[in-house]
Amino acid sequence: MPTQEINDLFQQGLKHYESHAPLSEVVPIFKEITTREPKNGAAWTCLSWLYLLNNQPKLALECAKKGLKLGPTDAQARINLVLAMLETQQKGVREYMEQAVQILTLDKEQSEQVAENIFQGLERKPGWPALLKIQNWLDEAI
Repeated sequence: MPTQEINDLFQQGLKHYESHAPLSEVVPIFKEITTREPKNGAAWTCLSWLYLLNNQPKLALECAKKGLKLGPTDAQARINLVLAMLETQQKGVREYMEQAVQILTLDKEQSEQVAENIFQGLERKPGWPALLKIQNWLDEAI
């Protein structure tokens, strides 16, 4: 698929997400992007977030790993991985959380984006324990 078509599909997915379309409508868009362009780290990161919101942490964990591998400086990819690890009761979250904090400390734009995503996550899943834990860790560290 040509890059412009992927970009258009990505923007379509974001618009659906931002307009609070049901996750059942948004997930397939990002699945299609990752199928057609498997090295698109941003799409894997978005898909992991959507799976987390949809209470599918095992799928989110796999997508977050791919997103992080393709975007090692993407703080949101690390946050999604930590969330998925917490949700699936994995060990080793501290390393990824510390790396996310380092990135967010140095990159104001990513810091603002992660803060917005946390806000949206808590809006969509009020009282989300794992996300509240991450929010608390970030508040203490930054």
